[in-house]
Amino acid sequence: MRSGNASINASPGIAQQHDMESGDGWGRDDVFSDPFDIANTKNASLETLKRWRQAALVLNASRRFRYTLDLKKEEEKEHRRRMIRAHAQVIRAALLFKLAGQRAIVLGTTVTPPTPSGDYAVGLEQLASMTRDHNLSALQQYGGVKGLSDLLKTNMETGIIGDDGDLAKRRNAFGSNTYPTKKGRSFLRFLWEAWQDLTLIILMIAAAASLALGIKTEGLKEGWYDGGSIAFAVLLVIFTTAFSDYRQSLQFQNLNEEKRNINLEVVRDGRREKVSIYDIVVGDVVPLKIGDQVPADGILVTGHSLAIDESSMTGESKIVHKDQKSPFFMSGCKIADGAGTMLVTGVGINTEWGLLMASIAEDTGEETPLQVRLNGVATFIGIVGLAVALFVLAILLSRYFTGHTKNSDGSVQFVRGKTSIGDAVDSAVKIVTIAVTIVVVAVPEGLPLAVTLTLAYSMRKMMADKALVRRLSACETMGSATTICSDKTGTLTLNQMTVVEAYVGRKKIDPPEDVSQLDAVVSSLLNEGIAQNTTGSVFPAKGGGGIEVSGSPTERAILGWGVELGMKFDVIRSASTLFHVSPFNSEKKRGGVALRLTDSQVHIHWKGAAEIVLASCTGYLDTNGCLQSVQKDKEFFKEAINGMAARSLRCVAIAYRSYEKDNIPTDEEQLEKWALPEDELVLLAIVGIKDPCRPGVKDAVKLCTDAGVKVRMVTGDNLQTAKAIALECGILNSDADATEPNVIEGRAFRGLSDKEREQVAKKISVMGRSSPNDKLLLVQALRKGGEVVAVTGDGTNDAPALHEADIGLSMGIQGTEVAKESSDIIILDDNFASVVKVVRWGRSVYANIQKFIQFQLTVNVAALIINVVAAVSSGDVPLNAVQLLWVNLIMDTLGALALATEPPTDHLMHRSPVGRREPLITNIMWRNLIIQALYQVSVLLVLNFFGKSILNLKDDSMEHANDVKNTLIFNAFVLCQIFN
Repeated sequence: MRSGNASINASPGIAQQHDMESGDGWGRDDVFSDPFDIANTKNASLETLKRWRQAALVLNASRRFRYTLDLKKEEEKEHRRRMIRAHAQVIRAALLFKLAGQRAIVLGTTVTPPTPSGDYAVGLEQLASMTRDHNLSALQQYGGVKGLSDLLKTNMETGIIGDDGDLAKRRNAFGSNTYPTKKGRSFLRFLWEAWQDLTLIILMIAAAASLALGIKTEGLKEGWYDGGSIAFAVLLVIFTTAFSDYRQSLQFQNLNEEKRNINLEVVRDGRREKVSIYDIVVGDVVPLKIGDQVPADGILVTGHSLAIDESSMTGESKIVHKDQKSPFFMSGCKIADGAGTMLVTGVGINTEWGLLMASIAEDTGEETPLQVRLNGVATFIGIVGLAVALFVLAILLSRYFTGHTKNSDGSVQFVRGKTSIGDAVDSAVKIVTIAVTIVVVAVPEGLPLAVTLTLAYSMRKMMADKALVRRLSACETMGSATTICSDKTGTLTLNQMTVVEAYVGRKKIDPPEDVSQLDAVVSSLLNEGIAQNTTGSVFPAKGGGGIEVSGSPTERAILGWGVELGMKFDVIRSASTLFHVSPFNSEKKRGGVALRLTDSQVHIHWKGAAEIVLASCTGYLDTNGCLQSVQKDKEFFKEAINGMAARSLRCVAIAYRSYEKDNIPTDEEQLEKWALPEDELVLLAIVGIKDPCRPGVKDAVKLCTDAGVKVRMVTGDNLQTAKAIALECGILNSDADATEPNVIEGRAFRGLSDKEREQVAKKISVMGRSSPNDKLLLVQALRKGGEVVAVTGDGTNDAPALHEADIGLSMGIQGTEVAKESSDIIILDDNFASVVKVVRWGRSVYANIQKFIQFQLTVNVAALIINVVAAVSSGDVPLNAVQLLWVNLIMDTLGALALATEPPTDHLMHRSPVGRREPLITNIMWRNLIIQALYQVSVLLVLNFFGKSILNLKDDSMEHANDVKNTLIFNAFVLCQIFN
């Protein structure tokens, strides 16, 4: 989805999303010139990841990236997924071919009569095979969806009873909606992986040799010290590494579990309830709307313009329309358009999705740009360390064999012809151990570990701050965000909507629920439009006493107003038949229904954005029920809309028209394609819906502004409403700011050329009446201008913009599954203040890693220089193998743990964002690093060369003097690190 691809609509947007995820389109970056240019990491293909690893000199990736993507396993997983899909497609094709042949011989096919399963008149195997094979003949044999619902003891209107006993029976007969997931790796497995590091294996061999050597030369009582200490330190490194990796894996597993647990609505006992996807049972009636994920296998009960994106199952990105000829739903697919209800016929492991998920291990690993860059740094330093170690080895061996190395008593260690081969080998082993230890210290294993630790820790803490991270790289990218394009409804506002103003005709109804001010005809038509033209519903509250209203916040507000006007929801719904629906979507900003009344009249009801519906009206009904021409009063209505919008109300108009039933297509296929007439409408009412600003949003916006992050509001609402809310939130500072191009309409922005769009985009603070395509164009224009863009969205049509943005943030409560699937982070409480917390955590990740790099490299440089200088000058190293291993343990593992888990501070939000191309090690870091390393090296070298005179050890024996001097050097080195 590159910047040229602007003309994208809802359905193709979703289809494309899956192409990208499989690495077939957007992800495959064929014009990939600079492998370190990793600005765009979202949905990168395996080829790209491989190139990053090669370019960054990533040696030993599985060890360095302790808990990250295994590219080989990922390829195997994709291959297995394709195999399962192909298998399912072959079975289905063969069955369809067989049925077609049978139909040619005799109409209809004989299907085995249903065999009972527990308390139900149909068996699990029959249901599973019918749904899996899309066997329409079997469905007809069972009496269609009505007959099947009777066999499953389900009422298609009110759903199942849904009490504990009923649910338990259904789970016993047909299984639960869960599938066996592969267990995570055990602690022993992590131990096994942790010790398989080449340097640690060499050290273990060195420890064994040193142990044998010590016992041989000094006896068992004192000879085991060196070898035993090395072995113990190595074991401690292995256990600490394994433990930290194991904890990370548990954290990632918990986050994955959270991602998979989707909440959705079901109809039970006549009421709509929110349940977890795991609680769905066979026989459940599930309402589906645009953007939902199909939670289980099922059959269509009712549907209007229902289009399904089945690419996650079939691998094909075409949209499939569902009707009575093609009524089967596959679990895991997404609703691309329309609305409907389904009867659940298969759950968990009895669905193709369940089989697919159970057979594929969930890989939680993901390569982030920082990991790739740090791996390159670690490998480079490792190579330098290896070169230094070989140099030290060569110097020490040549000094030893040329007789320049002396014992503690001053005698020469190696004398040709006198020193035994055994003693020479023992001394050589000691020298090799020193060289190996230098390699261990030089290889900064802690660098990639610090990133993974920081990301794992941040992800867990962000969960507490109401942000669920779906992609690791989003954590670090969020710290670089320079602009946030935020939705208005539900993000900046509370999404608790109520009707506070209403106009019927020219009269303002005050209070809005006063039905006595309305004529019976107007009241009847209004109630009809509100009750039928909705995706929500009204039902008795649990335990009696009052009613409950379900649906989107706008739907709930209007239905609630209808109830206050005396609307009898169920009575009105049964008094007319709904035969065609044009579902609401954010492109056309209105939705309509066609009804057939009991006297064969046809009414078409529309509801949507006030000024858009008003433009289609030719008349209006006044409070007395008389039809008036709208022309002379159009200005009055426009002023009423603008007045409500200026008070930050969302304006919705309700209109209707009669229609000749002879003009309606009689053929079902033509009716499906029939476009609902939307001209010559009669305006019934304009309502103003109050959606108050969230408390704390103004402070959050100010915090972003101070941090150098510009907040822009992109909304489908009226420009006046958007302006009013933007002033309330602090996105606009004053009315003087509320002029073009700071405030712009979607269509005006859309009409600009690419070059103009890029210039205007930087100035935009508020975009009103925007379509999803406008949001996408804005994101593309901002990214072209070098901005790092975060986008918030909740609808299916936001998917392209969420996908295109550097960081996509979807809403956890109101967000559709398609939006969540396209996003990198899910904001669990739909609150803008949580978005700001994500920015803080993003910056914290980057700052913690920079702290760790500065600390780690200082230690490496100091340890290397002191050992090299000492080895070259005196043939001995002041920091021996055991000491260096302990320092390595502290600086690599414990240092990473300490610095990687520092919580974010307020100071982070007073900096400007980290640039997209800014180096990892800044000039200030180089300054600190060099000064600190020079100070450490100076102190240690002074102690090394002048330690004996400083401590007045000249009169002591050489052995004692060296021991005291080297002990002081080690302690000074450790204290330097604490100071560092």
